[in-house]
Amino acid sequence: MTEAQSTDGTIERAQAQPTDRGPPVIRTIAMPADTNPAGDIFGGWLMAQMDLAAGNVAARRARGRCATIAVDAITFHHPVFVGDEVSLYAWLVTVGRSSLRIQVEVWRRERASEATMKVTEATFTFVAIGDDRRPRPVPPEPAGH
Repeated sequence: MTEAQSTDGTIERAQAQPTDRGPPVIRTIAMPADTNPAGDIFGGWLMAQMDLAAGNVAARRARGRCATIAVDAITFHHPVFVGDEVSLYAWLVTVGRSSLRIQVEVWRRERASEATMKVTEATFTFVAIGDDRRPRPVPPEPAGH
């Protein structure tokens, strides 16, 4: 890890984004409209982005509609600032009969730097939903996966 001075003057340890999970599910830029009254990026905006990333993974694996039923152990390690590039990584942890647990990590990169750091993480639980809006079984994984 290397140290980097952030825009607020604090020294933070830079970390390397994960490379063993493929590309980010979502990559976006934190904008002024996403701030809380203190001017930092609102935690609720980060949670919404995490839910979108996890929902994308859940829907692809379940091959259809899924609903969020729980978010466990969300941890905010560092703030995100306006202009930061925000990368969200999400991957399956477990698949049950109708449920899927997905781990999500959020990483930030300051606009004018290559230094990155993990800022937030949580585990999301989804249930596969049928046309009747009731839980349905998650189909078996296709052969070769």
